[in-house]
Formats: sequence, C-alpha cells, structure tokens
Amino acid sequence: MTASLSVLKGKFILAVDDEKDILDTIEDVLDEVKLDTASDYESASEKIKTNAYDYVVLDIMGVDGLKLLDEAVSRNIPAIMLTAHAINAETLMESIRKGAISYIPKETLSELDELLSELIGAHEKGEPPWKLLFKKFGTYYNERFGADWKDKNKEFWAEFDKTYTISEGIKKRLLKDGNIIDKGI
Repeated sequence: MTASLSVLKGKFILAVDDEKDILDTIEDVLDEVKLDTASDYESASEKIKTNAYDYVVLDIMGVDGLKLLDEAVSRNIPAIMLTAHAINAETLMESIRKGAISYIPKETLSELDELLSELIGAHEKGEPPWKLLFKKFGTYYNERFGADWKDKNKEFWAEFDKTYTISEGIKKRLLKDGNIIDKGI
C-alpha cells in the first residue's frame, strides 16, 4: 500500500449502487477499507441512519442518490457521488448544493482507490476537495457538458468560485458538528 492510499486504511465506507457488478468492483478496488454496501434506497437509508460511516459513496440513478445525499449530510457523513447516467451539469450542481464533497464519473471506477485517497486526504486536511476534483476532471466535464457549460449558470459558478471550499450543504453539515459547535464557531 502506498502512502497516498494509506488514508483509506480502516475507513468505514458505505457504497450504494443498484448494479451488483459496480458494487463488486468497488469492493475489489477498496480493499483497505471496511466496506458496507447497499443496492437500493431503502436499505441504504436504513444503514445511513443506524451506522457511523466515515464516508458514503452514492450512485445517483436507481437508488435515489440525491435523497440519500440529504440523509448523509443530515448525519454529518461526507458523501462522494459516483455516477454514469446522471453525469450532467445539473446533477453536478445539485450535488454541490446539497453538500457532496465530490462528483466522480463511473468511468474512473478502476482508479477509485486513488481518487478517494486524494479527495478524502484533501478533505481531512481541510483542503477543498472540489478544487482537486475540478483540476482532475475539468477537461472531462468540458468535453462531456460542452465548453460553455458553466456559462449557462454563471451566477451559480461565480458564487461557487468564491466559496467552493464550503458549499451550502457542507455549511449545514458543519452546523451539526459537535467539534465546531463546542468551539462557538
């Protein structure tokens, strides 16, 4: 295990996807974590409500991932969106609004351990995972959504560029964090 992947070692992560082969691949790739899985909204929701996960990895389509994102944020669990069919500018923006810390295309599934290591490492150091994500996938998003995709929502992206380190969803999650509340921040 490389030093960069060691950030994952021992993390308790819930992966939610309605495709068994995707969950199997995640299980193979994330061999250093304590992994729990769910293949539908109901079981994922119950697991989010009853377990203390370090992170959740959520598909959007087939499992109502954006609703699960709300539930994870309300429990102060950082969420990474991993999607194929819902990879579009609208769900990217909705994921940001709701408090996801990342939005990864499933096409990169074979590299999930490295991506999560970088994103979780940044998140745990207090560095903005979104900055890292756009550095890694900016070209991909431009090719997928069109070169002018941010121009269609200039106000959102202008605000995001000013405050991308703390989205509204992350602010909500921080307001429930006892470590923050106890300090009077």
